Amino acid sequence: MIEIRNVYTVGQLNSYIKNMFEQDYLLQGLFVRGEVSNCKYHSSGHIYFTLKDAKGTINCVMFAGSRKGLSFRMSEGQQVIVGGTVDVYERDGKYQLYARQILLEGSGLLYERFERLKQELEAAGLFAQEHKRPIPRFIRTLGVVTADTGAAVRDIIQIAGRRNPYVQVILYPALVQGEGAAASITAGIRALEALGVDVMIVGRGGGSIEDLWAFNEREVAQAIFDCTVPVISAVGHETDTTISDFAADLRAPTPSAAAELAVADIREILGKIELYRDALNRRMNRRMEACRSRAGQFELRLKAGSPIHKLRARKMDMLSAEERLQERMRRLLEKRRHELALYAERMKGLSPLDKLCRGYSYVEDEGGKNIRSVGQVREGQRLRIRVMDGQIDAVAVGTETCLCTGAE
Repeated sequence: MIEIRNVYTVGQLNSYIKNMFEQDYLLQGLFVRGEVSNCKYHSSGHIYFTLKDAKGTINCVMFAGSRKGLSFRMSEGQQVIVGGTVDVYERDGKYQLYARQILLEGSGLLYERFERLKQELEAAGLFAQEHKRPIPRFIRTLGVVTADTGAAVRDIIQIAGRRNPYVQVILYPALVQGEGAAASITAGIRALEALGVDVMIVGRGGGSIEDLWAFNEREVAQAIFDCTVPVISAVGHETDTTISDFAADLRAPTPSAAAELAVADIREILGKIELYRDALNRRMNRRMEACRSRAGQFELRLKAGSPIHKLRARKMDMLSAEERLQERMRRLLEKRRHELALYAERMKGLSPLDKLCRGYSYVEDEGGKNIRSVGQVREGQRLRIRVMDGQIDAVAVGTETCLCTGAE
């Protein structure tokens, strides 16, 4: 009888095998040479194919996100070098090569040279970020090192002229492909540097790795690194990468994009200036309005504290007090007149003149003393008798006494 100690599920076994693949450093980054067969471009963007040689086959897949590592369209029978990772697809229990980069067979050796030079220059510090110079925001002269007959220079001139017609474009017509191309590009970089351009574009249009190889040469990378003028590398299409891209101060995906990065759009600048001017005017108007308001407040304070204003205020107070005093005097005089009239009426009843006017008379001696009794008169005494219309001088010839019970 067979003793069964450890029993695993299929999923556990596949997971274990997948873990073994992931721990193998070799399988995580390798290049495999072979012939393409059963190549299918899926609607999702993924590419499924088989890589084979005389001794075997392996299933391969390149996901849509890795398509930037493919510069040509794959077809049956092509000899290629595939770079990627070998891993296990757990659901089916099958291993396959997950491709990140695919090169035609003729490009394989060049790619190895590319990688070796890239590692050398990176170790030498030519790609270090601290050596990168910033691209000036506004320039007057733009230097271009490229072929004078290609589409790249036409695109650069057209885009630069549209974005800012005041920028001067200086072209150094260099060889960008074939024998002597690297030396020509290096000479162009140094010549434009001597002219003192503000920024430089070095590049060309797209092509195969062989066509672009001049931009992978050490002397071109060294010239870009040594250049005191900021350099924008614009070689090929967005998926193409060269040594010049790493050595340059900035990489542009295409020559057209390089022109846009090098030359600021004057329409955008003028639009921003207009916006800034409007904003400045609004702020100035608000500030002036605030200053006017404060000046008005200070003016009111000065007026309130000025001697003239105070004198005017005091004068008005005095005039008001004078009017009040006059009104009080008028009312007081009116009251006194009324009281005087009452007193006059009262005195009128007691006035001797009033008595005289009603037929009475008033007798006094020569000294002006009122004679009220016969006892005050002697015979022959001179008297004055006052009547209504005058005075009578008289002499007493005698006196007669009588009883007057109602006399006062």
